[in-house]
Order: sequence, then structure tokens, then C-alpha cells
Amino acid sequence: MVSAGRKPEATPLSVYVDRSDPHAPVISVGGDLAFTTAGPLRAEIDRALGERPAAIVLDFADLLFIDSTGLSVIVHAWREGQQCGTTLRLRSTPRFLDTILDMTGVAGLLARPLAAPGVERSGTGLPGRPAATA
Repeated sequence: MVSAGRKPEATPLSVYVDRSDPHAPVISVGGDLAFTTAGPLRAEIDRALGERPAAIVLDFADLLFIDSTGLSVIVHAWREGQQCGTTLRLRSTPRFLDTILDMTGVAGLLARPLAAPGVERSGTGLPGRPAATA
């Protein structure tokens, strides 16, 4: 039991990488993906993206909690994947994560197709940037 005024400790993050398919490594994430635990996942994502696979799969079957930092790691994976031509796929997302992704608009972001290298989006003049609306 947690005493009044104290927050419970985060469940340690577990990260396991299955590289049996070099074109689509699977990074399994369990525990709490939060400010204090997100570093190892971001490092694994960056390592996987460095190999330029066609896709990276993030498997969240054992995820217990996610905060805004954890969400930013998912967005980071998508953004960096867009730059190097790697699709990001999420697998086994718990209901709470689906809700958060939907409410924050990240689900729509992840559904966007890969931008072709050097191709402009919506007339912004910047590769991969949507046009601003007035």
C-alpha cells in the first residue's frame, strides 16, 4: 500500500527485440512507458531505424501504462521512420492506448502513408510538412 502523499513506483519497462525478420523487427514493450522509463525503448527504436528496415513493429501486449513521454516516443518512431522510409506498425495495443492514440490525434498521424523522399506535402514547400491553414 502506498502512503498518502507518495506516488507508487513505476513498473519497470521491459523491451525485447525480435530481429528474426530483418525487414520488420518487432520491439515488444511491457510495463510502464513513462518519463522515467522511456529511454531504453527510444534507444532500441533508433538502433532499429539505423538498419533501415521496411517496417518496425511495436508490440504493446504487455504495456501497463503510458504517459506523454511514452506517447512522444511513438511519435518519434513515426517521424524518424518517415525520414528513412520505414513504416511504423503498432500491434496488440491495449484499449487504454487505443483511446489515448485516438484522443490525441496520434492514430491519424500513424495512419498516414510514407512520404516519398523529396516529395512535398500539400504545397508547403517543405518535404513532409502539411500546409498551414488560416
